[in-house]
Amino acid sequence: MFALAGLLSTTALSAVADTEAGSYLAARSATYGSDFVTASQYYTRLLATNPADDFLMESLILADLPLGKMAKAIPVAQRLDADGHNSQIGNMVLFSDLIARGHYDDLVRRIEAEQGVGPLVDGLVLAWAKLGQGKMSEALQAFDTVGEERGLSGFALYHKALALASVGDFESAEAIYGGENGSAVQMSRRGALAHIEVLSQLERNEDALAVIDALFGGDLDPQLRQMRTTLEDGQTLPVTHVGGAREGIAEVFFSLASALKREASPDYTILYSRIAEYLWPEHVDALLLSAELLEDVEQFDLANEAYKRVPADHVSFHAAELGRADALRHSGREEAAIEVLEQLTRTHGDLPIVHTSLGDILRQQKDFAGAVAAYDQALDLAEGGDDSQWFSYYARGISHERLDNWDAAEADFRQALELNPDQPQVLNYLGYSLVEKQIKLDEALSMIERAVAARPDSGYIVDSLGWVLYRLGRFEEAVSHMERATELMPVDPVVNDHLGDVYWSVGRKTEAEFQWRRALSFVDDDTAEEAKPDRIRAKLEKGLDAVLAEEGADPIQVADGG
Repeated sequence: MFALAGLLSTTALSAVADTEAGSYLAARSATYGSDFVTASQYYTRLLATNPADDFLMESLILADLPLGKMAKAIPVAQRLDADGHNSQIGNMVLFSDLIARGHYDDLVRRIEAEQGVGPLVDGLVLAWAKLGQGKMSEALQAFDTVGEERGLSGFALYHKALALASVGDFESAEAIYGGENGSAVQMSRRGALAHIEVLSQLERNEDALAVIDALFGGDLDPQLRQMRTTLEDGQTLPVTHVGGAREGIAEVFFSLASALKREASPDYTILYSRIAEYLWPEHVDALLLSAELLEDVEQFDLANEAYKRVPADHVSFHAAELGRADALRHSGREEAAIEVLEQLTRTHGDLPIVHTSLGDILRQQKDFAGAVAAYDQALDLAEGGDDSQWFSYYARGISHERLDNWDAAEADFRQALELNPDQPQVLNYLGYSLVEKQIKLDEALSMIERAVAARPDSGYIVDSLGWVLYRLGRFEEAVSHMERATELMPVDPVVNDHLGDVYWSVGRKTEAEFQWRRALSFVDDDTAEEAKPDRIRAKLEKGLDAVLAEEGADPIQVADGG
């Protein structure tokens, strides 16, 4: 594999004029920051004055391909090839051009001349290219050859089954999907949907429904719901997963992108998903993957543009809009994100996730009443007793708590624990809330201890344990936990403030004042409400005992046996 950004060597830098060195460094910086637009602009200018520089040509392709600018990348790749450079990224682009133009003979010649991308890509593309030439037996043999390589059998079988289905040999495709002859096909979501379609084509709708039930249960998204309805009505599902060689090769790049997403950098993986998009513009899963990868590298405006390309009448439109709202939120356009989600509640209001997503962003914007209403809708739509509902109850509980509606909040937290008894976030939030209200402290301690056991490196949860021990008057025990919390979260104002209180309670008053000053130094607009800087200043001026007395709280008292 080539390195996406690579290191700018002294040789490479000296290849450009001194006056261009700044542009070269700016291009390199943009590449490392995944700022594809800026990188493309700089490399385009540099290549205009250094047209034979293969490093610049590869760098420009690496910037343009994530932007989906295949038309611009193709002539650059052709120039690389004409200059005798066997470039992996260039070959990826040349493959795409040949496939798009249906030049399968030329494609086969390139692969056989070892002018390709890599063993897996070349092997699968060769098999599909053979199908494109009308040589089905050679195509099947090529898939089998790939499958003989260690670790590649699943990929090869998946694509072989797609190829068989594309020419109407559904029995042979089902033999692979069904695991006959010990085959172990790579069964992604798309693989499962392709299998369901094949079963329907074989007039085995009941078996297709059984696959849906086994793999997806009853909580179905619009696409699966639509498939289930068609099957239940006794109709035959059409084959939508690969109709020929071009779509098959697009699926090669998509399936590899899906695998790479778990182990490679997003700005490398997106090269594969963008090629899948180019070869098969209707491949919405590839488009969604590209958008997700753009989010991963914080190119939120580009992600927003990608999500917007999903047609409103597509079964995955809701997924695209949910992604778009997330991209807008991360780019600081919260109101636009809320508008997207509110519109989605009107077009896809039967989906609980739409309301949950709206509730989440309203809660983050501190519109807790609006969040409660959204979570109400989500829970009304969800099937009762579904363990996955725990988060909606938890999030609604937080919103109720922020609205000072404690009875409703506690009921929601306890319902969340009913569905997910050991969930550390819920245990911690409910336990900490009980501590702050100074009620049910023994139960709160038990909850927080369970949360710490599950998440021993969570600063918030370790802080809660120290704080409940402090509230119970077990000050010496609290010290080590609060010190550990500040190690985990050294610049959190609340955690540092808590450590100050604990130090004061064990007589370490100089250290307490130091911690309170640290806490004040970390307070900002986002933390001021919870950190209560005026109260910290009062403790520095008068001491914790005096502040507690003014608040009408009980004086500091060590627990019996503490």
